[in-house]
Amino acid sequence: MHKLAAVLAIALAIGPAQAQNSRPEDVYRYRGADRDARLVERARAEGTVVLYTSLAPTESKPLAEAFEKKYGVKVELWRALSDKVVQRVITEAQGRRNAVDVIETNGPEMEMLAREKLLAEVSSPYIADLPPEAIPAHRLWYPDRMNFFVVGYNTQKVQRSEIPATYEGFLDPKWKGRIGLEATDQEWMATLVETWGEAKGMDYFQKLAAMKPDVRKGHVLLAELVAAGEVPVGLTLYNSNVVSLKRKGAPIDFVPVQPVAARPQGIGAARAAPHPNAALLFIDFVLSPEGQKLFESLGRVPASTGSSPCPARTRGWQLRRPRSTPPCRRARAPHAARPGAGRVRPSRRYAARSPPPDPQRARRPAPPRGPRPPAAPRWAASCAAASGRGRR
Repeated sequence: MHKLAAVLAIALAIGPAQAQNSRPEDVYRYRGADRDARLVERARAEGTVVLYTSLAPTESKPLAEAFEKKYGVKVELWRALSDKVVQRVITEAQGRRNAVDVIETNGPEMEMLAREKLLAEVSSPYIADLPPEAIPAHRLWYPDRMNFFVVGYNTQKVQRSEIPATYEGFLDPKWKGRIGLEATDQEWMATLVETWGEAKGMDYFQKLAAMKPDVRKGHVLLAELVAAGEVPVGLTLYNSNVVSLKRKGAPIDFVPVQPVAARPQGIGAARAAPHPNAALLFIDFVLSPEGQKLFESLGRVPASTGSSPCPARTRGWQLRRPRSTPPCRRARAPHAARPGAGRVRPSRRYAARSPPPDPQRARRPAPPRGPRPPAAPRWAASCAAASGRGRR
């Protein structure tokens, strides 16, 4: 009898544990009426979520702290450059060391992980707030924020009036030795080649190489060098990094030189996550209006159309905007003052990255043009903060 009672007790103890420790794919796809409550309960039982991200510490730490404060689930945060994030995830998977729960980094790197079959499709009520055209067909990751490539400059060394209207202006001899580039920005390079045509684009980058630009790896590093005055002008800064440093009083600002390229940043759940409930809860939080507004307060451009007056509209937008309209409206203007302006075209380039950028590697066929998004002027007038127009 004592043995039977012991067996029954063990069975009763194991049953709920097995139910709670469901397979990750079962957790990710559950859509029952009790989904939210069950997810919070089980995430708290797991106690931890492991996040690998390339998001700068000034943003990733506040994000983790806000999640911990709301749900009482500890975030184990590991931050590195995007290529290092990919390398670590793949290496751990090959060694069958399933440590990571959530990956948040550049869209191209997320696509690499998706192609390696290391991500899993998740179900979240907040996916409905994302632009449909921004979601990959396989749905293994989702855009959570956008980075815009802008020209950043040190305000103590360069006047705003000196910044050329187009990138071609930086071929002037006076800029030799005064400009910098981020080493992995192939999307920016490909955007210019696609916009200008291969012959003109390749000729431009050959001439740009002769200008001896300071090539550095890491957008945060390049922005800090510009703020310190070591590199007077950075041609491929993230607008969010400039905004973050400017808010701290650094002598830095930016200009959206045409054509403006954008890169999606994505978030996804690991296929073999050790804490699947906490992983899904964290993704819910990031994509929720609360998480997206937190991004916006930190100077990031949120991807959700339901949380920001100036939402990012799509994945990999190439922006061609007339100067007479506000930044966000320019991106979706129904007409333009000059041929080819005012149009928005998706650029789906998910190639491996290899610093420094080599003009010969930009010889890739252009992606098919997507339909022009409809104008939505209801939020156009209030998009200055997210796009940086208020700096004037």
